Amino acid sequence: MGRPVGEILWRPRPDRVAAACVTAFAAAATRRAGFAGGDHEALWAWSVARPESFWRLVWEECGLVGDGPGDIILADGDRMPGARWFPTARLNYAENLLQGPDADEVLVFREEGGRSARLARGQLRSLVAAAASALAAEGVRPGDRVAGYLPNVPETVVAMLGAASLGAVWTSCSPDFGRAGVLDRFGQVAPTVLVAGDGYRYGGKGHERLAAAADLRAALPSVRRLVVVPVLAARPALPDGAVAWDDWLRPHLGAPAAWSRQPFDHPLFIMYSSGTTGLPKCMVHSAGGTLLQHAKEHRLHCDLGPGDRFFYFTTCGWMMWNWLVSGLATGAAIMLYDGHPLQPVQTVWDYARDERFTVLGTSAKWLAACAKLGLCPRRTHGLAALRAVLSTGSPLLPETFDWVYEDVGADLQLSSISGGTDIISCFALGSPVLPVRRGELQTRGLGMAVEVRDESGRPLPAGRGELACARPFPSMPTGFWDDPDGRRYHQAYFARFDGIWCHGDFAELTDSGGLVIHGRSDTVLNPGGVRIGTAEIYRVVERAPEVAECVAVGVDVGGDQRIALFVVLRDGLVLSPELVARLKADLRREESPRHVPAWIVQAPAIPRTISGKIVEKAVALALAGLPVDNLDALADPTALEWFRRPGLLNT
Repeated sequence: MGRPVGEILWRPRPDRVAAACVTAFAAAATRRAGFAGGDHEALWAWSVARPESFWRLVWEECGLVGDGPGDIILADGDRMPGARWFPTARLNYAENLLQGPDADEVLVFREEGGRSARLARGQLRSLVAAAASALAAEGVRPGDRVAGYLPNVPETVVAMLGAASLGAVWTSCSPDFGRAGVLDRFGQVAPTVLVAGDGYRYGGKGHERLAAAADLRAALPSVRRLVVVPVLAARPALPDGAVAWDDWLRPHLGAPAAWSRQPFDHPLFIMYSSGTTGLPKCMVHSAGGTLLQHAKEHRLHCDLGPGDRFFYFTTCGWMMWNWLVSGLATGAAIMLYDGHPLQPVQTVWDYARDERFTVLGTSAKWLAACAKLGLCPRRTHGLAALRAVLSTGSPLLPETFDWVYEDVGADLQLSSISGGTDIISCFALGSPVLPVRRGELQTRGLGMAVEVRDESGRPLPAGRGELACARPFPSMPTGFWDDPDGRRYHQAYFARFDGIWCHGDFAELTDSGGLVIHGRSDTVLNPGGVRIGTAEIYRVVERAPEVAECVAVGVDVGGDQRIALFVVLRDGLVLSPELVARLKADLRREESPRHVPAWIVQAPAIPRTISGKIVEKAVALALAGLPVDNLDALADPTALEWFRRPGLLNT
């Protein structure tokens, strides 16, 4: 069975607790905002009971710049959706990210192909001002959309902040999205300017994207200008009517910074759902809500501040890119990487050592892969500066917790975090003043009235149920694009429990105040009427050294549901009866007889979205012979076709 879930693996030292931003915040809340004092759980309870006091204090203590916060913090009370935050305040997102001394290094970049860059704050501010001036010359005004089809390079940060400084709306897709997938997204929001890379590097290869960018411009009549960022070639051959990034920016170098302060709920980002069950939903996130929520998460939950070196492995098609860039508002330097994180296998650990990362963020899948490869960065890289490791994208397996503390560092805040593109932030995450417990997310987000509810919508003090949020929070979408009556927005999050945000995760509150995420609730398995999260199966199966990854889905048989488990084995291995028997025995012993699959089948690959998430629902549909919408949302659509093979399950 191994070590139990919930076992304490790390406690912060008293000096670290005393110096933490959240400790200073709690003291300020006691002095000025009516907090009666107490532990972190008491601070969380106060933050959700007194949201106006809490969020005003976040604005003040995190040093937001703008006209505000104003006398009114929350209008329309607890309406969800419908509550309005800071209705008299005005601010600019880019202005807040670029405050501070010119000489501080704030952006470091590495690319798989060897390209690198460094920018001080003054340099970044000047480039952003030039990009804003160039966009304004193209006719971009507040509320217009600027789209990026770009890898995670410095020019992407500059273009986004240039758009934000004007009050324009930024939206992006990573270049590994195919043309149809990008058009499904950008085609809904009608961008004025399209900024695209000529390609990207991944896995030792260059992948050309100029033709796709030209096709997109032709298919998007709203686009007035295509700007091409050189990634693969120093001077790429430009499509007709396109302009190279440097040529576009050069006439505007030296332009003064101009921050267009807009209302708190002015749109900043349009983000997209994965789109595997229809056209992607276009979620509109506000400048104020995004900035305030990220400032709270970075400062109070991650303890970020000046002098920190903050990395997250992400593409520009994942909300973690937006979250990473917001780290600039804390005074920290952000570390960008573009390329394959495991070719060579030590790539990210080399970067962390060389640049003295203090906070390293990544996916649970990547950490598990490092563990499977037997890496031991603690021995090979030192990593003396590293104090926190963040993980998201899927539940972090308890065994991966063990690997981090054994082979990365013993004195680390390991934070499994969970939220989503829907809220461009987190419902549950870490805290520098709390212990880390094996297999658990440390705490609910401050100011987030997170609950677990049963199928009837009643709060559960214990047990598994639907992850919900009972009160409004600033980073809720202001709505969906082109949804004038709000019907689609309401249907997505509020139809299940009226007036309560239902997130779609199958979760459990722990006695310590943390959470365990058991998987997506729309893919919860139900054999014999017992609800089982897929993460419970993956935790056991992926521990087997032969298994690289797996996917579990429910199959309806005779009025009941049975579990089909598909495993991808390490190179050269073949599924044997002995391995099948061992996996079933492990599941029976460590979980329950209900967790034991009726079928275990070797698969060539597991279908995933471009952002790396397993598409369990799409696998179940393919297995049943039903259509799957929008295959362009998948990283490799051909991986799904294997699951349509007749007789795959011998029932």
